[in-house]
Amino acid sequence: MTLIAIVMGTLTAGIGSVWLAALLSFGVLARYTQHMLSLAAGALLATAFMHLLPEAFESQSSAHDLFMTLLVGLVFFFLLDKAELWHHGHEHHHDHSPGAINHHQAPISGSWAVLTGDSVHCFGDGVLIASAFMADTRLGVIASLAVLAHEVPHHMGDLAVLRTSTSNKRAALVKVSLAGAVTALGGLVGYWLVDKLRDYLPYFLVVAGSSFVYVALADLIPQLQKRLSARETFAQIAWLLVGIALVTTVSSLAHAA
Repeated sequence: MTLIAIVMGTLTAGIGSVWLAALLSFGVLARYTQHMLSLAAGALLATAFMHLLPEAFESQSSAHDLFMTLLVGLVFFFLLDKAELWHHGHEHHHDHSPGAINHHQAPISGSWAVLTGDSVHCFGDGVLIASAFMADTRLGVIASLAVLAHEVPHHMGDLAVLRTSTSNKRAALVKVSLAGAVTALGGLVGYWLVDKLRDYLPYFLVVAGSSFVYVALADLIPQLQKRLSARETFAQIAWLLVGIALVTTVSSLAHAA
């Protein structure tokens, strides 16, 4: 039963986020992108601080070791971000060098790099979701929805990059959906991994929490830190609170079930 829940949760987060991103990118909801960023930030912070981390600290594991894991996790995701930025900067410099032969190849190369990186990222999301489900089904549902919310802006960027190499929206959607489906593969591996290393489950949960906190504070919220009108600022805060309320509501419903 847990395995089925993991597969359903990872497919919903992995592929569902891609389709929602396409709806926001290509459809009538494109104007609400900023609202989705606020909602995702609220959902991630609420999931980390109200569910993942408390669940981990309720275990018999040392609080000192768990806080150390949280710190290491935050630093790790920071370094991962720096490595990705360095890689993209290096590619940009290479593509504009005097020796570049065919500039039309750059978007194609970039699209494959995006898909590869996205697949690896989705695999990691799958492992984190599996860890949450192994701890508690309710926690797994919340983690799946949080991953879905924070992956939407990410996939919107992926679709934008792929559109530079093809005008076919459907082809771009299919490619990013396949990358999103890797989340399920990560879930299956995570199910096996966490089952074998059940004593380390609190540490998996802390790593998941550090991932959510880092994405919210380093990636999403900085995009919202711009000078806006009072009305737009109120909308940002409101959608942030909606994200927090959504996680709380889902948690209550899942707990009641």
